[in-house]
Amino acid sequence: MTEVVISGTGLFQAPHVITNAELVVAFNAYAERFNAEHAAAIAAGECEPLSPSSVEFIEKASGIKQRFVMDKAGVLDPARMYPKFEPRPDDQMSLMAEIGVDAAQKALAAAGREGHEIDAVICGASNMQRAYPAMAVEIQQGIGAQGYGFDMNVACSTATFAIEQAYNAVRSGTARRVLVVNPEITSAHLEWRDRDCHFIFGDVCTATVVERADEARSSDCFEILGTKLATQFSNNIRNNFGFMNRCEDTPHDARDKTFRQEGRKVFKEVVPMAAAHIATHLDAMGFSAPQVRRFWLHQANLGMNQFIIRKLLGQEPDAEVAPLILDRYANTSSAGSIIAFHETRGDMAAGDLGVICSFGAGYSIGSVLLRRV
Repeated sequence: MTEVVISGTGLFQAPHVITNAELVVAFNAYAERFNAEHAAAIAAGECEPLSPSSVEFIEKASGIKQRFVMDKAGVLDPARMYPKFEPRPDDQMSLMAEIGVDAAQKALAAAGREGHEIDAVICGASNMQRAYPAMAVEIQQGIGAQGYGFDMNVACSTATFAIEQAYNAVRSGTARRVLVVNPEITSAHLEWRDRDCHFIFGDVCTATVVERADEARSSDCFEILGTKLATQFSNNIRNNFGFMNRCEDTPHDARDKTFRQEGRKVFKEVVPMAAAHIATHLDAMGFSAPQVRRFWLHQANLGMNQFIIRKLLGQEPDAEVAPLILDRYANTSSAGSIIAFHETRGDMAAGDLGVICSFGAGYSIGSVLLRRV
């Protein structure tokens, strides 16, 4: 089998920042408005009042301090509380494809490649802007790539799952180089009116070039030594939005049509699974956790990542071992672990080992073992 490397990554950063303080002001104004409008029902015990949020609550619960978003005004409008995007005609590039092309071009530049040298495009994200044509095919056209493209969704684990598909395609010889793109406009599926989760997500797009090691031009390559994927069904993270909703005659803005989770259950169940997954993967490859210099973990919650590192290494985590980008970007679903890899791999020396690992809805867990070339 052909040796395979990651030869370049790219990052699109959404144009607007929302701080926790700004978010709290908007949410609390919405909560006051809701409680006033439903005062009679609340007094009769027919409706629960909304509790205010706070900066302290958000940072203690998540470690998040801000997030980047595609639209700020709509999210912070107490009468709206979700982004406002202008519809685009069919002959104009879609928003997801637009940010996908931006990140892709940066990844191609880092790898020393041009679009026509790409044999396949995989667009992986927790939500797609439309059912068809595939976002990947539009991105393929946008960068002038060859071959084929397809979309995939395994929620927060989509990037690692997509990297395995790219790795297998290159390793087996069905493609020479594959582009993985993760456009995450998570602000569009977040319920900004729910105190328990209104602070979680941010918008971003990452891109990764996966290609044959013997053809790579970049001096910043990481060999993919192996990948490991796992899924186990759980309802604890769920979004019921889909094309069949209109056939069910349910409100388009019903609570189950946006992101929702049982946070405590997720922490209790998926975090030990992720730690065990990484340990098992490393053991199968003939390594142990202490041999890994850096873990680029899914950026969902500070406490989750701390638990995983303690479980793997028996020590308190630090930025050297498990870099954190969550405080600036918030949870960016599948893109989070790739952002961490993109921003903090520069000091890795030849031979150093690293693990990209993501985990989330499904449950789904994916890990990619890398060695700096």
